[in-house]
Amino acid sequence: MVEVRSRLWLPFTQMQSFDASQRTFIRGEGTSLVDSRGRRVYDAVSSIWTIVHGHCHPDIVRAIAEQAATLDHATTLGATNPLAERLASRLCALTAMDYAFFASDGASAIEAALKMAVQYWQHAGEPQRTRFVRLVDAYHGDTSGAMSVSDIAAFKSHFGALTFDAIPYGDDTLLERDDIAAVIVEPIVQAAAGMRIVPRESYRALREMRPLLIVDEIATGFGRTGTMFAFEQLDVEPDIICVGKGITGGTLALSATLARSRIFDAFLGELTEARQFFHGHSYAGNPIACAAALASLETFERESTMENVMRIAEASRERLTHLAVNGAVAHTRQAGAMIGIELRSAREGQRVAADLYDRGHFTRPIGATVQFVPPLSSSVPEVHAFFDALEDTLA
Repeated sequence: MVEVRSRLWLPFTQMQSFDASQRTFIRGEGTSLVDSRGRRVYDAVSSIWTIVHGHCHPDIVRAIAEQAATLDHATTLGATNPLAERLASRLCALTAMDYAFFASDGASAIEAALKMAVQYWQHAGEPQRTRFVRLVDAYHGDTSGAMSVSDIAAFKSHFGALTFDAIPYGDDTLLERDDIAAVIVEPIVQAAAGMRIVPRESYRALREMRPLLIVDEIATGFGRTGTMFAFEQLDVEPDIICVGKGITGGTLALSATLARSRIFDAFLGELTEARQFFHGHSYAGNPIACAAALASLETFERESTMENVMRIAEASRERLTHLAVNGAVAHTRQAGAMIGIELRSAREGQRVAADLYDRGHFTRPIGATVQFVPPLSSSVPEVHAFFDALEDTLA
């Protein structure tokens, strides 16, 4: 019988060796987390790419508290609320999309996008379009549909019975098939593949094609790559965009599936026609989460967050130049403030991440790749402090 030290079952964590006394966070302050031992660590992975303006930003905290005292939750199944309406308008204006469908986490937004695409083609008179094309090394989430359009070996080996086959994108002739519902891509960065940078020419054929284009901005959206959304740097026009993670500044779970008018219009009809979108989530459009998201978007403007992203990116670029010639480093990859330092082995990645924590920097390795995806409020000295600690532990 294995002794379990925690009753909480953590995601992607081997619970037999997990010691809660070593990794229990009790407070967040700016770019730092404080653990139960009183140790302050720099959140160098933005709590898995979610924290934007720092932990417990006062303006976002205030917006959450005020909304919680006004309207905590009301269903969006056949009803609406002012906060969800305002946020939908802001997101559509930012992305040049037309409609926003809310969910909770990123995988939920992906599930909505996949079902939206399949039902769209049913209404458009091409019900045979049920297949999806994905990138090699893709990752779109851990629910069944999201796993199906991902390229993760563990998903296939453990959960093949729950998933469907998606087609890896390679030959452009795939796009001419009449059974393809959509192509789903991560723009520029495949974060879960170790911050893998996708060559820009890979997206060229996706502009004018019959299948829908779904762009997954869950990890890359809200400033991470140097523009508000990564697809802005590519010559593509998405039919559907999925956003999440940083949408609330990292404070509350919320995601959205954004669609163009031609998608939305295909679902309109009389009640007796049953053309409505057959999908929904209990907490979709939660007013408190929407209030946090609106406050976060206002903070982007008030604090000139995108200008600071450029400072973070430039300081990191300088340090990566030196790391590239370090014998312990196999590769370095960067897109704005999304950075991966690939070491020689996964074991070395785990050792370095553990050592960095002891030196006051919290990150998680993806295999052999050490992540540096800092809060977008980070200062240049904080960036240098992380790389100083990394160079020390590599030495």
